[in-house]
Amino acid sequence: MGILNVTPDSFSDGGRHQCVDVAVDVALQMQSDGAAIIDIGGESTRPYSDAVDCQEEITRVIPVIEKLKSSGQLTIPISIDTSKAEVARRALDAGAEIINDVTGLEGDPAMAAIASERGVGVCVMHMQGTPQTMQNDPSYDDVVGEIEAYLRERLRWCERSGIRRDRVCLDPGIGFGKTHEHNLMLLRATRRFVQLGSPLLIGHSRKGFIGHRIGDKNADRTAGTLGVSLAMAVAGAQVIRVHDVKPTVDALMLFEASGGLD
Repeated sequence: MGILNVTPDSFSDGGRHQCVDVAVDVALQMQSDGAAIIDIGGESTRPYSDAVDCQEEITRVIPVIEKLKSSGQLTIPISIDTSKAEVARRALDAGAEIINDVTGLEGDPAMAAIASERGVGVCVMHMQGTPQTMQNDPSYDDVVGEIEAYLRERLRWCERSGIRRDRVCLDPGIGFGKTHEHNLMLLRATRRFVQLGSPLLIGHSRKGFIGHRIGDKNADRTAGTLGVSLAMAVAGAQVIRVHDVKPTVDALMLFEASGGLD
């Protein structure tokens, strides 16, 4: 899953893709580089980010989706990264096929109905708090057990809400209301989350725990991101959400060719 943020303030690539033509070119390049999904977001969810109103988010993402679809060149699905039902609805009308909701479909009570009615895929993520509060003091008695239980219950809730189980992807929410150590504990527990029976999405790309582990918060985090990506592939995660598509695809290809996924 290639990350395409059309925001001015995302933590890693904010401001780079605000021009529609640039965003479209980047998405098509990600497809050429081997991405299987393009995840388009119009609101930053980095820690302490400012919330964006619905119309502003629509203004940012819909022209990009429409131009990608009208180009006739995009052959892979578009995912809309939003927690607002109206943004999701407009994105689906424009051609998106997946809703990626950092609130686990809890942020907007209308989201589940849209997902059910349209029969689209959904990515359901765990987050403690909100982007504005989640890193104040993340606390768990058992971070792996609690998030495993949350994802299991959200999967059941989706089914009760009319969203078919085979349309649901689960995400433990790396970096969303977790300390650096929590993130590593969750990554090491990936096989447990895979056992929940739905595809698992891991979104670790360029995040702060990588710089912390390296020992330099200003370090280039590409190699660290690749290291986690390979470990997640071995552990059975089906969706690897990254900014740097080509290095990830190339690394996974050679990792598999040399026996790493046997």
